[in-house]
Amino acid sequence: MSRARGGSLSEAPQRAQTEAQPQVESRASKEPHYKGHRARLRERFADAGDQGMPDYELLELVLFRSIPQRDVKPLAKALVDRFGSFAEVIAASPGRLREVKGVGDSIVTEFQLIGAAVQRVTREKLKARPVLSSWSAVIAHCRASMAFAAQEEFRVLFLDKRNQLILDEVQQRGTVDHTPVYPREVVKRALEVAASAIILVHNHPSGDPTPSNADIQMTRTIVEVAKPLGIEVHDHIIVGKDGHASLRGLRLI
Repeated sequence: MSRARGGSLSEAPQRAQTEAQPQVESRASKEPHYKGHRARLRERFADAGDQGMPDYELLELVLFRSIPQRDVKPLAKALVDRFGSFAEVIAASPGRLREVKGVGDSIVTEFQLIGAAVQRVTREKLKARPVLSSWSAVIAHCRASMAFAAQEEFRVLFLDKRNQLILDEVQQRGTVDHTPVYPREVVKRALEVAASAIILVHNHPSGDPTPSNADIQMTRTIVEVAKPLGIEVHDHIIVGKDGHASLRGLRLI
């Protein structure tokens, strides 16, 4: 009898192992579902970039850095629903971003960093060669800087005698449909930075880049003030979500 009891003890480790197995599986099943999703999303991006990736998924990749321990897909979708696209989310003001539940300082800073990086990259491309020989780079920089802004901005690209960029500067910020521009101040600033030519740029938050009568008249006034001082106005570019317009291309100046 004692041997039989001894033999039964040899089965105990097997029973213990069998009983422990469900516990291991239970722990695995408690792994947050979003961790696998994050890994798959990162792998897709590593393999093919953003090709075929909707805006909300690209936003998820950005949000992973700011929110390491939560499913960020609902927030990414909420941001796209609110602002319309990835670009518009990145360009949104801090105040408007914080209106979306779940958006805090770290997310706002992350988006601002991306926006600043895009502008710096496009601006450096302008500096690499004469602006007038790289018009597509000019448009790309203007759109990246202003096309999705919620308020009107007026900026000036100041160029030297070789038409290379000296300075890219925002002169004024206004409301959703108006920015005050002072022609003499624009020309005064051009003289201060020793610019030989300028390109005027502003955005239409409505999305439609069609120049208004006020845009045309303001541009012609700047041309009149600048010309006697030897400063050429190469163009006035208007950008919006729907595209861009060139007053020079439209023969309005």
